[in-house]
Amino acid sequence: MSKEQTTYIGPEGVIEKRKQYFFPCTHHFYRNPPQIVRGSMQYLYDEKGTQYTDFFAGVSVVASGHCNPAITGATIKQLETLQHTTTIYLTQPMVDLAERLANGVLPGDLKRTFFCNSGSEANEGAMLLARLHTKRRNFIALEYGLHGRTFLTMGVTGIPMWRADDYLDSGVTFIPRPYNPETDDETAARRSIEALKQVLEEKGDTFAAMLVEPIQGNGGMIAPPDWYFREVKALLEEHGVLMIADEIQTGFGRTGRIFAMEHYGVVPDIISMAKALGNGVPIGAFATTDEIAASFNRASASTFGGNPVSSVTALAVLDYIEQEDLVGRAERLGNQLKSGLQALQAKHAVLVDVRGKGMMLGAELHGTDEQDSAALTDRVLEAMKDRGYIIGKNGIGRNVLAFQPPLVMTEQDIEGMLKELDAVLAEAVQ
Repeated sequence: MSKEQTTYIGPEGVIEKRKQYFFPCTHHFYRNPPQIVRGSMQYLYDEKGTQYTDFFAGVSVVASGHCNPAITGATIKQLETLQHTTTIYLTQPMVDLAERLANGVLPGDLKRTFFCNSGSEANEGAMLLARLHTKRRNFIALEYGLHGRTFLTMGVTGIPMWRADDYLDSGVTFIPRPYNPETDDETAARRSIEALKQVLEEKGDTFAAMLVEPIQGNGGMIAPPDWYFREVKALLEEHGVLMIADEIQTGFGRTGRIFAMEHYGVVPDIISMAKALGNGVPIGAFATTDEIAASFNRASASTFGGNPVSSVTALAVLDYIEQEDLVGRAERLGNQLKSGLQALQAKHAVLVDVRGKGMMLGAELHGTDEQDSAALTDRVLEAMKDRGYIIGKNGIGRNVLAFQPPLVMTEQDIEGMLKELDAVLAEAVQ
């Protein structure tokens, strides 16, 4: 427990203030939630000092661990030196970060970076860039994708619960995603490709770009067959349509590669980034080639984008990822976690599928119907929390356990979680 503060208002007090001062759209996990007051690497602590092993990382954000001293030390030093001036003044951290990304981090010939504050803003900027470069208005998106909460990004989001605006942009065409629970992955992916072909043949010259998540996170941890995005990219190129890879959740080692698109052998035209790049400090960015970036020549800026604190933090994150080989660690630990979950799938009938790559995995639960599946998932999350493990959930029916832990997790942490999950799954169906 923090030495600076030993008295907390507790979960009830936090909930009461949320009810009074938050918008009603804001919700929280758990019937009996803890008040989280401290984090340290892969662990979180509540107001009573209870330790939780975190398998969600704040929705794939703190990939390098909570309050990692190797990173927070650099953040604190910069906070004490220069916090903010905005982009109209010359500071070094943001250009150092852009250079670092261009030399050895970004794939292919992606070189130019525009910094902003969040993943939503990064995708919004990427879409604007695509329109400016192609001089076309419309977009293609996959069903059940999630790209943000701004106007344009909500328009290309295909999950109904996250499309809050009743007056979204009409220039979006959705095609089936490369997954269908009623058939095998190859058939579903081929159906998606055929739909893309048809759309491009009918009105290909109206599209600026197609937005894709290499792995659909909130859509249920959906990873297409390895050939899928190569065919998508080839079809888009035939019609002069750009590919925007939304790597907000998947980037910076999460899937066992720096960027998940590397699994598919594809270099997108534009890539969006956020979350793990700041390890909890707000940062977003989108990057592209010299040629495409040249089209964004109208005046623009981001007041806080690339500020010294975020940029120095991101540089420290990239150092830590490299020094600790978090990419290799994610692949190794992800194999262990996936194998363990698959063993539980063979044992428990309610666990019907395990999917994903690296340390971005989903375990789908099925009850008697859709409503029961969601309720079952909530019971499992609650029971795992009570046993000291924080797990996320996603999926169209909110029935997929989401595993996106800090990449500093240990083999022992994974084994301990799997043991408890085994017991919880046995109890949850009784």
